[in-house]
Amino acid sequence: MIDKFTTDALMLWATIDPVGTLALFAALTSGLTLEERRKIALKAVVYSSMILLVSIVGGQVILAGMGIRLISLQIAGGIILFLFGLQMVFGKSYKDSSGQPEPGHDLAVFPLAVPSIASPGAIMAVILLTDNYHYSIPTQAVTSLIMLAVLAITYAFMLGATRILRVIGKNGAAILVRVMGMILSALSVELIMKGLGVQQWLGNMP
Repeated sequence: MIDKFTTDALMLWATIDPVGTLALFAALTSGLTLEERRKIALKAVVYSSMILLVSIVGGQVILAGMGIRLISLQIAGGIILFLFGLQMVFGKSYKDSSGQPEPGHDLAVFPLAVPSIASPGAIMAVILLTDNYHYSIPTQAVTSLIMLAVLAITYAFMLGATRILRVIGKNGAAILVRVMGMILSALSVELIMKGLGVQQWLGNMP
């Protein structure tokens, strides 16, 4: 079970990507006051928490209503998360600090809450990691708490964005993102193999 929660933590960290969000937040809010930045950071985390919690509670129900089996989502999700990881490794991501929201849009909603924090990869991950057919309610609750912990760290990163970037620098942040991209790519391959039953076949090999 510890292995399960460790994997959950790594995947949620990689898909929510607090470091990437930190860089984006610092760039988008550089001209705002400290109080405005705090309000935006708090709203972004609250909005993304609601989106991800709704995905955990109702995501699988919606998929069942559409006739989509979770194993299909697991394989498709693994492919998407793999591509998501490759984007992180090669530095091509929607978390581009040069992008600006459309006039009238709240920074906390777009691009911070969506698609930066509650990214498509994060939504896919929380649904797969809380599979109703494989995990009990207490296990799903622990996974949800891990997700909230990662979001809390993301909030703390945004509050200290300027100081953190000053310490690790842009190059340090880029290295961390790429390392997490490689880890996410490996975890997504595990998801695909598990969905296809390849892991069991490999386990039976001499």
